Amino acid sequence: MPEQNHRRITTTLSEINVTPFVDVMLVLLVIFMVTTPLLEKGIDVDLPKEPAKDVEVIEKSIITANKEQEIYFNERRISFDEIESALKKAFMGKTDKEIFLRADKELSYGFVVKLMSKIKNAGIDKMNMVTEAEE
Repeated sequence: MPEQNHRRITTTLSEINVTPFVDVMLVLLVIFMVTTPLLEKGIDVDLPKEPAKDVEVIEKSIITANKEQEIYFNERRISFDEIESALKKAFMGKTDKEIFLRADKELSYGFVVKLMSKIKNAGIDKMNMVTEAEE
């Protein structure tokens, strides 16, 4: 008789219903998909709107300059004089040196050119200007 109870328990364990688990996981997936873009907000920059094709950023290397001329390298604030050394240190030993430049549209042309010159002096091969798509 104890053997029959043992068989009954084994049978019930093999019939676990996974539907509630899948439902919960799908709800969590939707929540994360909705909230992730909201977490990526960072430095407030009003980018110029220009027609351009989308580029996939594989490794995040972004220089951002806001309208107060504050400069950020991957969301870490740096001074104008630190740009070259920070970029040289970050790209040391890398063969593909590519960076994305996000500059506020209110910045003067001269400031952006000086910033681009600093980036080129750091040995960066490719520089992409980030804009927002026109509507």
